[in-house]
Amino acid sequence: MAISFRGSRASGKTDWVGCGGGFEPPTFDFIKSSASSDLSTLGSANDQGLGRKEAEHVDYRLRLSPEQTGECGERRLTHRGGEAEQFYRELKKKGISVRVGMEATGHSRWFERLLAELNDELWVGDPAQIRAKRVRKQKNDRRDAEHLLKLMLENNFPRIWVPTPENRDVRQLVLHRHRLVGMRTRVLNQLQAIAMNEGVRRKRGLWTEKGRAQLESLPLPPWTTRRRQELLELLDRFDPSIDQLSQAIVQEAARVPEVQRLQTHPGVGPITALAFVLVLGTPCRFGCGKQVASYLGLIPCEGSSADNWRLGHISKQGNALLRFLLGQAAQSVARSEEQWRHQYVHLALRRNHAIAKVAMARKLAVRLFWMWRRGWDYQQLKKFGSHVG
Repeated sequence: MAISFRGSRASGKTDWVGCGGGFEPPTFDFIKSSASSDLSTLGSANDQGLGRKEAEHVDYRLRLSPEQTGECGERRLTHRGGEAEQFYRELKKKGISVRVGMEATGHSRWFERLLAELNDELWVGDPAQIRAKRVRKQKNDRRDAEHLLKLMLENNFPRIWVPTPENRDVRQLVLHRHRLVGMRTRVLNQLQAIAMNEGVRRKRGLWTEKGRAQLESLPLPPWTTRRRQELLELLDRFDPSIDQLSQAIVQEAARVPEVQRLQTHPGVGPITALAFVLVLGTPCRFGCGKQVASYLGLIPCEGSSADNWRLGHISKQGNALLRFLLGQAAQSVARSEEQWRHQYVHLALRRNHAIAKVAMARKLAVRLFWMWRRGWDYQQLKKFGSHVG
Protein backbone atom coordinates (compact mmCIF):
# COMPACT_ATOMS: atom_id res chain seq x y z
CA MET A 1 0.00 0.00 0.00
CA ALA A 2 1.52 3.33 -0.98
CA ILE A 3 0.30 6.67 0.27
CA SER A 4 1.06 10.24 -0.75
CA PHE A 5 -0.27 13.28 1.06
CA ARG A 6 0.18 17.02 0.99
CA GLY A 7 -0.76 19.14 4.00
CA SER A 8 -1.66 22.82 3.88
CA ARG A 9 -1.32 25.16 6.85
CA ALA A 10 -3.56 27.76 5.29
CA SER A 11 -6.51 25.58 4.36
CA GLY A 12 -6.17 23.07 7.16
CA LYS A 13 -6.51 20.25 4.61
CA THR A 14 -4.26 17.51 3.36
CA ASP A 15 -4.32 15.79 -0.03
CA TRP A 16 -3.53 12.11 -0.16
CA VAL A 17 -2.64 9.90 -3.11
CA GLY A 18 -2.21 6.17 -2.68
CA CYS A 19 -0.95 3.25 -4.72
CA GLY A 20 -1.86 -0.18 -3.44
CA GLY A 21 0.03 -3.42 -3.17
CA GLY A 22 1.38 -5.74 -0.53
CA PHE A 23 5.01 -6.50 0.34
CA GLU A 24 7.47 -6.02 3.14
CA PRO A 25 9.19 -2.65 2.62
CA PRO A 26 13.01 -2.68 2.68
CA THR A 27 15.08 -0.95 5.33
CA PHE A 28 17.24 2.08 4.61
CA ASP A 29 20.15 3.48 6.57
CA PHE A 30 21.56 6.76 5.33
CA ILE A 31 21.05 9.59 2.84
CA LYS A 32 22.44 7.73 -0.14
CA SER A 33 20.16 4.69 0.24
CA SER A 34 18.34 3.89 -3.00
CA ALA A 35 14.71 2.93 -3.31
CA SER A 36 13.62 -0.64 -3.86
CA SER A 37 13.05 -1.87 -7.38
CA ASP A 38 9.79 -3.42 -6.20
CA LEU A 39 7.23 -0.66 -6.68
CA SER A 40 4.14 -2.64 -5.76
CA THR A 41 3.89 -0.68 -2.50
CA LEU A 42 4.98 2.93 -2.35
CA GLY A 43 3.72 6.01 -0.56
CA SER A 44 4.56 9.67 -0.64
CA ALA A 45 3.50 12.57 1.49
CA ASN A 46 4.10 16.27 1.55
CA ASP A 47 3.54 17.50 5.09
CA GLN A 48 3.39 21.23 5.64
CA GLY A 49 2.23 21.47 9.21
CA LEU A 50 0.58 18.08 9.62
CA GLY A 51 -0.01 18.64 13.31
CA ARG A 52 -3.24 17.81 15.08
CA LYS A 53 -4.16 21.49 15.18
CA GLU A 54 -2.92 22.50 11.74
CA ALA A 55 -4.55 19.80 9.57
CA GLU A 56 -8.12 18.90 10.41
CA HIS A 57 -9.19 17.16 7.17
CA VAL A 58 -7.55 14.85 4.68
CA ASP A 59 -8.56 14.32 1.05
CA TYR A 60 -7.58 10.74 0.31
CA ARG A 61 -7.35 9.05 -3.08
CA LEU A 62 -6.52 5.35 -3.38
CA ARG A 63 -5.02 3.73 -6.44
CA LEU A 64 -4.64 -0.03 -6.39
CA SER A 65 -1.84 -1.69 -8.31
CA PRO A 66 -2.65 -3.33 -11.68
CA GLU A 67 -2.40 -6.83 -10.25
CA GLN A 68 -5.26 -5.92 -7.93
CA THR A 69 -8.67 -4.55 -8.87
CA GLY A 70 -7.42 -1.23 -10.20
CA GLU A 71 -10.21 0.62 -8.44
CA CYS A 72 -9.89 4.30 -7.58
CA GLY A 73 -11.79 6.24 -4.96
CA GLU A 74 -11.73 9.35 -2.82
CA ARG A 75 -12.82 10.17 0.68
CA ARG A 76 -12.10 12.74 3.38
CA LEU A 77 -10.46 11.84 6.69
CA THR A 78 -10.61 14.01 9.79
CA HIS A 79 -7.48 14.33 11.92
CA ARG A 80 -9.15 15.88 14.94
CA GLY A 81 -11.56 13.01 15.30
CA GLY A 82 -8.83 10.40 14.90
CA GLU A 83 -10.18 9.13 11.59
CA ALA A 84 -6.80 9.32 9.86
CA GLU A 85 -5.14 7.41 12.69
CA GLN A 86 -7.89 4.81 12.55
CA PHE A 87 -7.35 4.48 8.80
CA TYR A 88 -3.70 3.50 9.27
CA ARG A 89 -4.55 1.11 12.07
CA GLU A 90 -7.11 -0.62 9.86
CA LEU A 91 -4.47 -1.09 7.17
CA LYS A 92 -2.23 -2.66 9.79
CA LYS A 93 -4.98 -5.05 10.88
CA LYS A 94 -5.42 -6.14 7.26
CA GLY A 95 -1.71 -6.92 7.02
CA ILE A 96 -1.03 -4.26 4.38
CA SER A 97 2.49 -2.83 4.40
CA VAL A 98 2.68 0.91 3.89
CA ARG A 99 5.49 3.20 2.82
CA VAL A 100 4.90 6.93 3.33
CA GLY A 101 7.06 9.77 2.06
CA MET A 102 6.82 13.42 3.05
CA GLU A 103 8.83 16.61 2.94
CA ALA A 104 10.97 17.47 5.93
CA THR A 105 8.91 19.74 8.15
CA GLY A 106 7.92 20.42 11.72
CA HIS A 107 4.79 19.60 13.74
CA SER A 108 4.74 16.00 12.50
CA ARG A 109 6.25 14.05 15.41
CA TRP A 110 2.88 12.51 16.28
CA PHE A 111 2.56 11.17 12.74
CA GLU A 112 6.08 9.74 12.80
CA ARG A 113 5.37 8.05 16.13
CA LEU A 114 2.17 6.56 14.73
CA LEU A 115 3.94 5.05 11.73
CA ALA A 116 6.75 3.75 13.95
CA GLU A 117 4.18 2.13 16.24
CA LEU A 118 2.55 0.41 13.26
CA ASN A 119 5.95 -0.61 11.78
CA ASP A 120 5.18 1.34 8.59
CA GLU A 121 8.04 2.82 6.61
CA LEU A 122 8.48 6.60 6.48
CA TRP A 123 10.63 8.46 3.97
CA VAL A 124 11.48 12.10 4.59
CA GLY A 125 12.55 14.13 1.56
CA ASP A 126 14.56 17.28 1.01
CA PRO A 127 12.01 20.06 0.25
CA ALA A 128 14.49 22.04 -1.87
CA GLN A 129 15.31 19.10 -4.11
CA ILE A 130 11.65 18.11 -4.37
CA ARG A 131 10.74 21.64 -5.41
CA ALA A 132 13.59 21.72 -7.95
CA LYS A 133 12.24 18.58 -9.65
CA ARG A 134 8.88 20.25 -10.32
CA VAL A 135 8.26 21.38 -13.90
CA ARG A 136 4.69 22.69 -13.95
CA LYS A 137 3.83 26.10 -12.55
CA GLN A 138 0.43 25.00 -11.28
CA LYS A 139 0.76 24.21 -7.59
CA ASN A 140 -1.79 22.90 -5.11
CA ASP A 141 -1.92 20.23 -2.45
CA ARG A 142 -3.14 17.48 -4.74
CA ARG A 143 -0.54 18.18 -7.41
CA ASP A 144 2.15 18.21 -4.72
CA ALA A 145 1.03 14.81 -3.46
CA GLU A 146 1.00 13.39 -6.98
CA HIS A 147 4.46 14.84 -7.59
CA LEU A 148 5.86 13.13 -4.49
CA LEU A 149 4.30 9.81 -5.43
CA LYS A 150 5.72 10.09 -8.92
CA LEU A 151 9.22 10.68 -7.52
CA MET A 152 8.93 7.55 -5.37
CA LEU A 153 7.62 5.42 -8.22
CA GLU A 154 10.47 6.62 -10.44
CA ASN A 155 13.06 5.84 -7.75
CA ASN A 156 13.92 9.55 -7.69
CA PHE A 157 12.78 10.55 -4.21
CA PRO A 158 15.47 12.75 -2.49
CA ARG A 159 15.46 10.93 0.83
CA ILE A 160 17.39 12.44 3.76
CA TRP A 161 18.72 11.09 7.04
CA VAL A 162 16.33 11.25 9.99
CA PRO A 163 17.57 11.27 13.61
CA THR A 164 16.31 8.67 16.04
CA PRO A 165 13.79 9.59 18.77
CA GLU A 166 16.55 9.24 21.38
CA ASN A 167 18.76 11.62 19.39
CA ARG A 168 15.97 14.19 19.18
CA ASP A 169 15.27 13.95 22.89
CA VAL A 170 18.90 14.66 23.84
CA ARG A 171 18.88 17.56 21.37
CA GLN A 172 16.04 19.05 23.38
CA LEU A 173 18.28 18.95 26.46
CA VAL A 174 21.03 20.92 24.71
CA LEU A 175 18.57 23.34 23.14
CA HIS A 176 16.68 23.91 26.39
CA ARG A 177 19.87 24.83 28.24
CA HIS A 178 20.91 27.14 25.40
CA ARG A 179 17.55 28.94 25.50
CA LEU A 180 17.68 29.36 29.28
CA VAL A 181 21.20 30.78 29.06
CA GLY A 182 19.96 33.29 26.50
CA MET A 183 17.06 34.28 28.74
CA ARG A 184 19.41 34.68 31.70
CA THR A 185 21.70 36.88 29.61
CA ARG A 186 18.79 39.17 28.75
CA VAL A 187 17.89 39.43 32.44
CA LEU A 188 21.50 40.27 33.33
CA ASN A 189 21.62 42.96 30.65
CA GLN A 190 18.46 44.58 31.99
CA LEU A 191 19.85 44.64 35.52
CA GLN A 192 23.09 46.13 34.22
CA ALA A 193 21.09 48.86 32.49
CA ILE A 194 19.27 49.69 35.74
CA ALA A 195 22.57 49.91 37.62
CA MET A 196 24.24 52.05 34.95
CA ASN A 197 21.31 54.49 34.93
CA GLU A 198 22.03 55.02 38.63
CA GLY A 199 25.75 55.60 38.03
CA VAL A 200 26.93 52.12 39.07
CA ARG A 201 29.38 50.66 36.54
CA ARG A 202 30.81 47.44 37.90
CA LYS A 203 30.54 45.24 34.77
CA ARG A 204 31.07 41.63 35.91
CA GLY A 205 31.62 42.84 39.43
CA LEU A 206 27.91 43.56 39.68
CA TRP A 207 27.29 39.81 40.04
CA THR A 208 29.63 39.37 43.00
CA GLU A 209 28.24 39.35 46.51
CA LYS A 210 29.17 43.01 47.07
CA GLY A 211 27.87 44.04 43.65
CA ARG A 212 24.56 42.27 44.23
CA ALA A 213 24.17 43.99 47.61
CA GLN A 214 24.89 47.38 46.03
CA LEU A 215 22.33 46.73 43.28
CA GLU A 216 19.66 45.78 45.80
CA SER A 217 20.38 48.87 47.96
CA LEU A 218 19.93 51.41 45.15
CA PRO A 219 17.05 53.84 45.86
CA LEU A 220 14.69 53.55 42.88
CA PRO A 221 11.18 54.74 41.96
CA PRO A 222 8.35 52.28 42.75
CA TRP A 223 7.93 50.62 39.36
CA THR A 224 11.68 50.45 38.76
CA THR A 225 12.04 48.84 42.17
CA ARG A 226 9.47 46.23 41.25
CA ARG A 227 11.21 45.56 37.95
CA ARG A 228 14.56 45.11 39.71
CA GLN A 229 13.04 42.76 42.28
CA GLU A 230 11.30 40.57 39.73
CA LEU A 231 14.38 40.42 37.51
CA LEU A 232 16.47 39.32 40.48
CA GLU A 233 13.92 36.64 41.30
CA LEU A 234 14.06 35.38 37.71
CA LEU A 235 17.85 35.34 37.89
CA ASP A 236 17.77 33.28 41.09
CA ARG A 237 15.51 30.72 39.37
CA PHE A 238 17.60 30.49 36.21
CA ASP A 239 20.91 29.65 37.87
CA PRO A 240 19.95 26.33 39.54
CA SER A 241 18.00 25.17 36.47
CA ILE A 242 20.94 25.86 34.17
CA ASP A 243 23.32 24.11 36.56
CA GLN A 244 21.11 21.00 36.59
CA LEU A 245 20.90 20.96 32.80
CA SER A 246 24.67 21.42 32.51
CA GLN A 247 25.21 18.45 34.79
CA ALA A 248 22.78 16.39 32.72
CA ILE A 249 24.70 17.25 29.55
CA VAL A 250 27.96 16.16 31.19
CA GLN A 251 26.35 12.84 32.10
CA GLU A 252 25.02 12.34 28.56
CA ALA A 253 28.45 13.19 27.12
CA ALA A 254 30.10 10.64 29.40
CA ARG A 255 27.90 7.89 27.93
CA VAL A 256 29.14 8.46 24.35
CA PRO A 257 32.80 7.54 23.62
CA GLU A 258 32.87 9.73 20.50
CA VAL A 259 31.93 12.78 22.54
CA GLN A 260 34.66 12.01 25.08
CA ARG A 261 37.19 11.77 22.26
CA LEU A 262 36.16 15.11 20.76
CA GLN A 263 36.51 16.79 24.14
CA THR A 264 40.27 16.16 24.04
CA HIS A 265 40.50 19.03 21.53
CA PRO A 266 41.31 22.33 23.29
CA GLY A 267 38.33 24.65 23.62
CA VAL A 268 35.76 21.89 23.01
CA GLY A 269 33.60 21.07 26.02
CA PRO A 270 30.80 18.55 26.56
CA ILE A 271 28.10 20.85 25.15
CA THR A 272 29.84 21.50 21.83
CA ALA A 273 31.04 17.90 21.45
CA LEU A 274 27.62 16.43 22.27
CA ALA A 275 25.82 18.83 19.93
CA PHE A 276 28.28 18.01 17.13
CA VAL A 277 27.65 14.27 17.43
CA LEU A 278 23.88 14.69 17.72
CA VAL A 279 23.52 16.95 14.69
CA LEU A 280 25.82 15.02 12.34
CA GLY A 281 24.48 11.65 13.47
CA THR A 282 27.21 9.52 11.93
CA PRO A 283 30.44 10.46 10.11
CA CYS A 284 29.68 7.91 7.37
CA ARG A 285 27.14 10.34 5.91
CA PHE A 286 29.90 12.67 4.72
CA GLY A 287 32.77 11.99 2.37
CA CYS A 288 34.97 14.95 3.27
CA GLY A 289 35.22 18.03 5.44
CA LYS A 290 33.76 20.26 2.73
CA GLN A 291 30.50 18.37 2.90
CA VAL A 292 30.41 18.86 6.68
CA ALA A 293 30.99 22.61 6.30
CA SER A 294 28.22 22.77 3.69
CA TYR A 295 25.85 20.77 5.90
CA LEU A 296 26.41 23.19 8.77
CA GLY A 297 25.94 26.28 6.61
CA LEU A 298 29.55 27.46 7.00
CA ILE A 299 30.27 27.91 3.30
CA PRO A 300 29.58 31.11 1.33
CA CYS A 301 26.64 31.62 -1.00
CA GLU A 302 27.75 31.80 -4.62
CA GLY A 303 26.36 33.73 -7.57
CA SER A 304 29.02 33.15 -10.23
CA SER A 305 28.61 33.10 -13.98
CA ALA A 306 31.25 32.72 -16.70
CA ASP A 307 34.26 34.77 -15.60
CA ASN A 308 32.32 36.65 -12.93
CA TRP A 309 33.05 35.02 -9.59
CA ARG A 310 30.98 36.30 -6.69
CA LEU A 311 30.81 34.88 -3.17
CA GLY A 312 28.40 36.24 -0.58
CA HIS A 313 27.68 35.63 3.08
CA ILE A 314 27.59 32.12 4.52
CA SER A 315 24.56 30.06 3.58
CA LYS A 316 23.37 29.42 7.18
CA GLN A 317 21.46 26.38 5.92
CA GLY A 318 22.50 24.08 8.73
CA ASN A 319 21.85 23.86 12.44
CA ALA A 320 22.02 27.37 13.92
CA LEU A 321 22.77 26.17 17.45
CA LEU A 322 25.76 24.09 16.37
CA ARG A 323 27.12 27.00 14.29
CA PHE A 324 26.92 29.22 17.37
CA LEU A 325 28.65 26.64 19.56
CA LEU A 326 31.40 26.09 17.01
CA GLY A 327 31.99 29.83 16.81
CA GLN A 328 32.31 30.11 20.58
CA ALA A 329 34.56 27.05 20.80
CA ALA A 330 36.79 28.31 17.96
CA GLN A 331 37.46 31.51 19.85
CA SER A 332 38.36 29.48 22.93
CA VAL A 333 40.81 27.46 20.83
CA ALA A 334 42.34 30.69 19.50
CA ARG A 335 42.99 31.80 23.08
CA SER A 336 44.67 28.53 24.05
CA GLU A 337 46.59 27.57 20.88
CA GLU A 338 49.27 29.89 19.54
CA GLN A 339 48.96 28.66 15.93
CA TRP A 340 45.21 29.24 15.93
CA ARG A 341 45.63 32.65 17.51
CA HIS A 342 48.10 33.72 14.81
CA GLN A 343 45.79 32.53 12.05
CA TYR A 344 42.80 34.25 13.64
CA VAL A 345 44.62 37.56 14.01
CA HIS A 346 45.92 37.32 10.44
CA LEU A 347 42.42 36.77 9.05
CA ALA A 348 40.96 39.51 11.24
CA LEU A 349 43.54 42.05 10.01
CA ARG A 350 43.32 40.99 6.36
CA ARG A 351 39.50 40.79 6.26
CA ASN A 352 37.51 41.43 9.45
CA HIS A 353 36.70 39.77 12.76
CA ALA A 354 33.36 38.31 11.58
CA ILE A 355 34.96 36.48 8.65
CA ALA A 356 37.81 35.31 10.88
CA LYS A 357 35.37 33.82 13.41
CA VAL A 358 33.46 31.94 10.71
CA ALA A 359 36.67 30.65 9.13
CA MET A 360 37.95 29.32 12.45
CA ALA A 361 34.56 27.76 13.23
CA ARG A 362 34.67 25.95 9.89
CA LYS A 363 38.20 24.75 10.54
CA LEU A 364 37.20 23.43 13.95
CA ALA A 365 34.18 21.61 12.46
CA VAL A 366 36.41 19.89 9.89
CA ARG A 367 38.93 18.92 12.58
CA LEU A 368 36.25 17.42 14.81
CA PHE A 369 34.81 15.51 11.85
CA TRP A 370 38.11 13.83 11.02
CA MET A 371 38.81 13.08 14.67
CA TRP A 372 35.42 11.40 14.88
CA ARG A 373 35.68 9.51 11.59
CA ARG A 374 39.21 8.20 12.20
CA GLY A 375 38.73 7.55 15.91
CA TRP A 376 41.55 9.91 16.91
CA ASP A 377 42.01 12.00 20.00
CA TYR A 378 43.69 15.41 19.85
CA GLN A 379 47.22 14.11 20.32
CA GLN A 380 46.78 11.64 17.46
CA LEU A 381 45.39 14.43 15.29
CA LYS A 382 48.48 16.54 15.94
CA LYS A 383 50.75 13.59 15.20
CA PHE A 384 49.09 12.09 12.10
CA GLY A 385 46.55 14.63 10.86
CA SER A 386 47.05 17.00 7.95
CA HIS A 387 46.27 20.73 7.88
CA VAL A 388 42.49 21.21 7.54
CA GLY A 389 40.12 24.10 7.13
